[in-house]
Amino acid sequence: MPKGSLSVMSEAFRALKPQVFIPSSVLIIGLIVFSVVFSATAEGAFAELNKAITSGVGWWYILVTTGFVLFAIYCGASRIGTIRLGADDEEPEFTFIAWLAMLFSAGMGIGLVFYGVAEPLTHYVDPPASLGVDGATAPAANQALSLTLFHWGLHAWAIYVVVGLGMAYMTYRRQRPLSVRWLLEPLIGKNRVEGPIGHAVDVVAVVGTLFGVATSLGFGITQIGAGLQYLGWIELDNTWTLVLIAVITAMATFSVVSGVAKGMQWLSNINMALAAALALFVIALGPTLFLLQAWVQNLGGYAQALPQLSLRTGPFSDGSWLGSWTIFYWGWWISWAPFVGMFIARISRGRTIREFVTTVLLVPTVIGSLWFTIFGDSAILRQRTDGDMVVDGAVDSNTSLFQLLSTLPWPTITGVAAVLVIMFFFITSSDSGSLVIDILCSGGDLDPPKATRVYWSVLEGVAAAVLLLVGGAGSLTALQTASIATAAPFSLVMVAACVAMLRAFRYDLATTPRLLHVTAPDLPASHRRHDVSATMAGLVAVRTITPADWEIHPATGELSISEPIDPLADGEVTPGADPSQEQCPTEEAR
Repeated sequence: MPKGSLSVMSEAFRALKPQVFIPSSVLIIGLIVFSVVFSATAEGAFAELNKAITSGVGWWYILVTTGFVLFAIYCGASRIGTIRLGADDEEPEFTFIAWLAMLFSAGMGIGLVFYGVAEPLTHYVDPPASLGVDGATAPAANQALSLTLFHWGLHAWAIYVVVGLGMAYMTYRRQRPLSVRWLLEPLIGKNRVEGPIGHAVDVVAVVGTLFGVATSLGFGITQIGAGLQYLGWIELDNTWTLVLIAVITAMATFSVVSGVAKGMQWLSNINMALAAALALFVIALGPTLFLLQAWVQNLGGYAQALPQLSLRTGPFSDGSWLGSWTIFYWGWWISWAPFVGMFIARISRGRTIREFVTTVLLVPTVIGSLWFTIFGDSAILRQRTDGDMVVDGAVDSNTSLFQLLSTLPWPTITGVAAVLVIMFFFITSSDSGSLVIDILCSGGDLDPPKATRVYWSVLEGVAAAVLLLVGGAGSLTALQTASIATAAPFSLVMVAACVAMLRAFRYDLATTPRLLHVTAPDLPASHRRHDVSATMAGLVAVRTITPADWEIHPATGELSISEPIDPLADGEVTPGADPSQEQCPTEEAR
């Protein structure tokens, strides 16, 4: 091996944290081998595990996920929201649009494409019996979107807020490594965080992340292949499966090696543009007015159903629907929280906590509601009028998007666009997942070695390929359940992280001085504004200022403070002036 390659490899291994890298690799490879060699046994074992999770800790998932929503809202709405994720005068690292595109692509972009048609249509055809709505009816259509938005809205993104906010704060505000373990430092102390407890937390995060990305890659390959086959371009077989996995893995590897500011940002921006174009196409050439009306109603229906659904555990029903949908989703999102949360933290430097919470919690929820309305309600309307979206009473999630696009003009072009969107979303999920795992295994290094980035990216592709070609769908289902099972211990870590972060935030607020701008109004008392209390009237006016309001001259160190801009300043009377008196020019002006 050339000397240069040896030095690169040695540098990569020196940067690794063996207490995390070795156990994670052994567990991942061992579970892959087990799932392949004992495919039928693994499928049965993990199916039983899934039932045990649903009946045993499903109530816990529902309780803590709603608690995460309340935690996120509290942090954003209270004084905690004024804390900046970085130095007080630090500017955001990425533009708002680039930031939004990356967090959305890494978070749920791929799921929106896959289930934008399939989930609302499924809830319409086969709604939960315990809610008392018959399938394939108008009430079922309205309820279908409320249930879908519940699964993809505030609760899902609040899970990511907890991990992402805590990691961004500890890394950029308190200068700790970017690693999940440091969320617990305010609660258990630095020594325990750097010991076996911290190693175990990071190992769980690595295993859950890799299995989540690998199983999604595996399912996604079957969906991309099914789409190409639906278009009549290929006959999906093992060769095509390998080709698709190789292409996506190669592009993801190139992207993760190039870094966040280059490959990931470019791919995310391109993908968001393609997804937006596809949505605009459907809304423009589909039932436009109907979709606009449906979107407003869906937002209202979601807001109305939210209190009822948030703590619904179904103790008097069999719970099978909750286990298949709500509990499954909450476990799935929690298992992905280390991956998505860390990636969001990585790209959120310089944002305030209020900006972080508001954007991460609300913007994707609103965009998701629009997406599901466009695709989900279009499919439901098509099924109600033509009845050709459901085959033998079931919804095919692999091809339902392509079925809908085939009912609109230029189905081949839009079908290709849909395949590209799916592929790019997989690439951005894979490369960001590989980067997150590498950061965890490198002790929180924000710029881990490229060699280990390649290792994790390739391992994800190999895992998906082996499972698909050897173990089949049973192995993927088993590992998906294993990934969800990691949510049980990690949910405890997240609850502890909420307590720890509240301690850290309160200390930050208590010890960080508030900056006030004090002025002495020089207006006559009769014209003085009434936004200062009576005790302070005639003395001083005080307002809190943020780092964005001041500037320090680099040479002289002089502090200058920008005044608020009055939106009514142009052509308006100056505050304190008498509008009944015209301003007469002076003798000098004449």
